[in-house]
This record gives sequence, C-alpha cells and structure tokens, in this order.
Amino acid sequence: MPIVTVEQVSKAFPNRPLFEGANFGLEWGEKVGLIGLNGSGKSTLLKIIAGQEPADAGQVVWARDIAVEYLSQEPEFPAGVSVLKAVFSGDNRVVGLLGEYQEACEALTRDASQMERVARLSDEIEAAGAWELETRARTVLTALGIDWFERPVAELSGGQRKLVALARALVGQPDLLLLDEPTNHLDLARIEWLENYLKGMQTTLVMVTHDRYFLELVVGRILEVEGGQVHDFAGNYGFYLEHKELREQHRVKAADREENHLRRELAWLRQGPKARSTRQKARHKRALELIDSPREAKGRELALALGMRRLGKKLLETQGLRARNLAPLDFELQPGERVGIVGPNGSGKTTFLELITGSLEPEGGQVELGSTVHIGYYRQQSEELDPGMKVIEAVREVAEVLPLADGRSLSAARLLEQFLFPPHTHYNLVEKLSGGERRRLELLRVLMDRPNLLILDEPTNDLDIDTLVRLETYLDDFAGCVILVSHDRYLLDRVSTRYLLFNEGRVEEYLGLVSELRPAVPAARPRPTPSPARAQASARPQKLSYKEAQELATLEQSIAEGEARQAELEGLLASSQDDFEKVHGWYAELETLRTRLEVEVERWAELAERQ
Repeated sequence: MPIVTVEQVSKAFPNRPLFEGANFGLEWGEKVGLIGLNGSGKSTLLKIIAGQEPADAGQVVWARDIAVEYLSQEPEFPAGVSVLKAVFSGDNRVVGLLGEYQEACEALTRDASQMERVARLSDEIEAAGAWELETRARTVLTALGIDWFERPVAELSGGQRKLVALARALVGQPDLLLLDEPTNHLDLARIEWLENYLKGMQTTLVMVTHDRYFLELVVGRILEVEGGQVHDFAGNYGFYLEHKELREQHRVKAADREENHLRRELAWLRQGPKARSTRQKARHKRALELIDSPREAKGRELALALGMRRLGKKLLETQGLRARNLAPLDFELQPGERVGIVGPNGSGKTTFLELITGSLEPEGGQVELGSTVHIGYYRQQSEELDPGMKVIEAVREVAEVLPLADGRSLSAARLLEQFLFPPHTHYNLVEKLSGGERRRLELLRVLMDRPNLLILDEPTNDLDIDTLVRLETYLDDFAGCVILVSHDRYLLDRVSTRYLLFNEGRVEEYLGLVSELRPAVPAARPRPTPSPARAQASARPQKLSYKEAQELATLEQSIAEGEARQAELEGLLASSQDDFEKVHGWYAELETLRTRLEVEVERWAELAERQ
C-alpha cells in the first residue's frame, strides 16, 4: 500500500486555476522531485499533501500512524524558544518528548514537584530510544552551519530560521518528509552534505527544488505541474529531460497537423460550399471551432538576443579593495569573461558585489570602472515594485520596445510572453504574483536595461527551472561580461569561465568545474548546553547530570556501531566491482557517517572528561 495516495485533487485561487484531477501515489522510501513554473501550484500541492491546505476537490489518503514533517518556505516556531528547543518543537511524537523534557528540567529549578514528571519523561525517552536525538540535532545543526544552540530563534535572520526548520524536519526521521526549496540559503558544502544525508535516509521524500544536480542525484521520480495538470516521470532529472523532449516533439507534430488541417479548412471555407447539406454544415462548424481554438507556440526556446550597449576595452579593476569581511583584493575583469563566485555564507561574496557596484563604500582600496560599462544588478533581495502596478506597466516602465541584436525590435508584451508571462497575466497586479513570478519580473527588468556587465546575486533562490533555462539561453548569446554569485552547481558549470573562491575573507582563483570542487563542511563543534542546575552552580567542574549520563551511554554505543559500519563500508569500496549506483550509495553513506562520528566523538570526549 502507498504511504500517500493523491486522488483526483484540484485546486484554484480566484481567477487563477492551478491544477485539476491530480492523481498519483507515493511509495514507502521513494524520493520524488516536484517541479514547475513559479505560480503553477508546486508549493500549494505540497501543502495539500502535508494536510496544511485543503483541496477544492479530491482527497489525500495517508497510511495509518505515519510521522510527517513539512518544511515550508516561511517556517513558524513557538514564541520565545531557543534554537535547540525549536528543533524539538515539531509534531513528531518522539522529538516532542525531548522538548517536553527540556521544559520539565527548567520547571524543576523553580518547582521541586516537577521531579516526578522529569523521571517519567526520562523513562519514556529511554523506551523510545530518543536520547540520541539530541546528539543528532546538534550534529545536523552544526552541519548546516548553526552552532549557537541556546540563541533565541526570534533573533535569527529569515535564512537562519529556514535552516533551523530544515534541521527540525531532518532530525525526527519521519516516514514522510516534504521539503519546499531546502537548498535555499545553503552554500555549496552544505548542499552536498544535505544531498548525502537525504540519500542515506529511508524516509519517503517529496521536495520542491530548482537544483538540477540535486534532482539528478537524489530523486528517482519527477512530478511536474504544468498546464493545470500533474505529469509523472519515472526517473531522475536526466530521464525527465529525455522524455519531456520526446513529449514536446509529439506536441509540435500534433500542432503542425492541426495547423495543416486548419489551412485546408480555411481554404474550403473561402471557396464557399455549393450546397448546404448536413455534412457540409458539420464541416463548416468544425472549421469555425478550429479557427477559435487556442494553439500553443511550436517551441519554448527563448529568442531574447537583445541589442547590447557598446563595451570598451577597460572594464572593471579593483586594487587593494577591502571591507569588514573581505581581505584586500586585486581583481581584473577581462572582455567576455563570466566569473562565478562561490564560498560559505558570510564570506564576503555579496559585500564584493556591493563594493564594485558602488552600493557600499570600501574601507580601503579602489574600484575602477570603464566609462562604457553599464551594470545590470540583480540583487539577492527583492526590488521594491509598486504592488498596485500592472505587470505590463512594470515592463513598460523600463522600455516600450527593445531593439534586438539582429536589428529587429520586440514589444514589451511580446517580451513578457518570452519570459513565461502569458497574455492573460499581463494586466494582473504585481501584488497578485507569487514570490517566484515577482522575481522573474525583476530579472526581466534588469535584462531589458541592456547591460553590458551583468551581475547576478543568487538568482536561483526564487526562480524556477524554466526561467533558469531561459536565463542560460540568454547568456549564451550575451556578448558582455557576467559576474555570478550562486550556490547552484548546474548554473555555475553552465555559465562560468573561471571562479573566485571566497573563504574567511580570503579569495583564490579556480579554473575547473565547480561541481568537481569538494568544499568540506567546517568541522562540527556543537557547544555543550548547560543544564539549569549547572547554570547556578560554581565554576568548578560539574559531574554529569542524569540526562548527560544517558547521552554518554548512547554516544558510546552509537560510536561503536558507526565505526563498525565505517570499516565495513571502507572494505566494500576497496574491493567492490559492483555497479556505479551501488558504489555511489556506499560513498555517500560513508561521507555522512564520517561527519556524524566526528561530532559524536568530540561530544563523547567532552562528557567523558567530567565523568
């Protein structure tokens, strides 16, 4: 029996149908990618599967007694909780026990009668095997770049809150895991960590993502929301592309046949029937229906080779450029270059862009821009657009007509169509657009300004795959220079000619493919969380609390089992002649295991010293 069955589910918003008659099942342990245009209903379908949003028609049937975790794009947490408590605030029963235990321990410092409750919860946690969850929570949080476990969630940025919510979803190891854009706000190292972690989980996974390497390596099935339908592809992203191309070829052939049929019917109509037989009247009706029926464009490729402003020989040069989180940097942009910028979050990538665009004053050094350079800057933060403006007005505000490189011109309306805004959406208000549609409109406005130096800061955070493909196609014909900050390995490999690697304020140059880099997740160093009793005690070394003693015992067993599995995997990899998929799976498991053991051994050593 499937873990979830979606039966004839339909959903629409006022004046905006999303999908109709969605019908599919999800098997136990299956990993599925959910894709589609921004605004097509991907996130809404995920919410319906999670039980967070009602369907207009149809139903979602879950298997009995399953644990479900849902990561939304805007997660919520209980008021006043710390990071670690937030991870234990989900609906998962076992995870919830740890959260309740922490609350009981805090209450015990004020009320001695809570001792019975603490003991009862401790027994329940022991019976459920949940003591190891706190260690797992610290491991996952650290791997995601968060090691301030007692910091209030309310003080975190939106991106940091999303990472805490991701940790909450992963730690509980649910039967069904639903993730909405989990790679947003992750750098390359942590994307690869998450990739390996998800591949090692036995859970059923459904994930909305635009990361094409993720879809290639993690999932074995693609669901695409397109044209009001949910299409099912039994394979990874490469399989999806092959079969989508075949389907597109069939669609174009069918459109050609319909066009030929229409041409013949029009010719017949113009001749005028000599007699009005019933048969001829039926043919006359069919001809009129053909004329009135909507017909799709034959292709979906972007023809957007916009005319570019002239670019001189002197482009961009920095000398000793420095800022708070950026060491002095000498950099020169050469004609035709596409420079990819990668590095951990907070390493100075966006700071560098703000410095070279003049949005931020440097603390030292200088930036020299050529006199002919015209920058188009697509920022990571959304542009302030008038919410009461119509979509077509937002485009016409930049230009009514755009010159193309071949001498022709393109109207604002036609440009919108090329950028996946069909005619019926042109007079929608900006405030009615989805977040991704709004970002697509902002990108189009940047391109319409005909820059000769295009600067893109994390463009994949909010854009769907179709828009990214169109951006890549545009860049194929773009004669100017590009500076691209991104964590999307596919986009970086596709566009960049060289890289700047940012790390802790230092910058190095790299000439290979970014997908061949293996940036290590920084060594996990979870900070021990003092119990309420210890917080009031003197500074001398304290004995282990009951909870910490339980954690130490669990760690010893987990480390022993992990080291045994590590030795087994290393032996399999050393002697294996099996197929690539099996070897790749062993390697992914080994990488995840090594990260886990590093954290567990460090925590064990800390506790063992105080035993």
